[in-house]
Amino acid sequence: MQAARLVEGNLSILDVPAPEPGFEEALIRISSTGVCHSDLHLARGDWAGVSGIEVLGHEAIGVVEALGPGAERYSQVGDRVILGLGGTGGGFWCGACEFCLRGEPRHCPQTEGIMGTFAEQFCVWAKSLVVLPESVGDEEAALACGGLTAYGAVKKLFRHQVPPGRYVAIIGAAGGLGHYAVQIAKALGYKVVGVDVGADRLGFVESLGADIVVSADDAIEAVQEEIGGVDASIVFSAAMAGFTLGFRLLRPKGLFVAVGLPPTSEGNIELNPFEFFMRDATLIYSAVGTVQDMRELVDMAAAGQVTTHVGRTGALSELDDIFEELQSGKYVGRAVIDDLAS
Repeated sequence: MQAARLVEGNLSILDVPAPEPGFEEALIRISSTGVCHSDLHLARGDWAGVSGIEVLGHEAIGVVEALGPGAERYSQVGDRVILGLGGTGGGFWCGACEFCLRGEPRHCPQTEGIMGTFAEQFCVWAKSLVVLPESVGDEEAALACGGLTAYGAVKKLFRHQVPPGRYVAIIGAAGGLGHYAVQIAKALGYKVVGVDVGADRLGFVESLGADIVVSADDAIEAVQEEIGGVDASIVFSAAMAGFTLGFRLLRPKGLFVAVGLPPTSEGNIELNPFEFFMRDATLIYSAVGTVQDMRELVDMAAAGQVTTHVGRTGALSELDDIFEELQSGKYVGRAVIDDLAS
């Protein structure tokens, strides 16, 4: 089968042996796979301490082609499914530790990630699969991580007592994750301040239904003048400047939700202690989600409340070009590789 591999840091498309499903695993014939910003960071070696990666890709839609022993309890051959649950923690979790039992399987000591969907076939733990209705097309592959990550971040608002009807800033609102968050937050009843850069990107955010759309350069002054600050900021930006902006947009007692992972070269998050004291903010991180989150998100997609904006489609052979375009911000929304089933 054809699959993407990193060989000595260089991306190649190779012929490799087809995988065979192990215990409780399903073999998926992939129809489409999304290109996530984290795939770009991994391919470029942007994150210090993360090395030895050979396979890439963690968002996909496909059809169950074969089952390993025990997997028949969770899936059936012929099921059309979405997989992913993010590259971190979606491949296995024990279900019995303190983190699993409180709904945070990403921190399970036995957790295993999902990586390798830039391929024609892929094996995955069958418990992580969610069956798709026909109304959710193959173009929605990026829901598997991008959409799920945005959904998990917006759900944190409820947990931290930011009720619907309040203003929430989405930093990086035109991006692959941010454009999902705008739609999800609006569907759940929040007022959205969409923040990005460039007229085209801001126009796109406005088309998604954001209540206030503002350039990052003007955001602090504009938001303070119009609404006096936001109750929460969700930062999808992969630039440290986005983190600083998200914090400064908060009103007192606001919630800061970090999602983006900037390159290590951008340095560390810096907070002025006096400013932190004055805002008395709550700072948290949010990453991916759970199988139940995915079921809920699929229901929203089937109802037309969340749609993937596909800014780029292409063949697996174009993956390196897609990475370059993603890095330069050439398209809004997501890129989807859609030739794997042909």
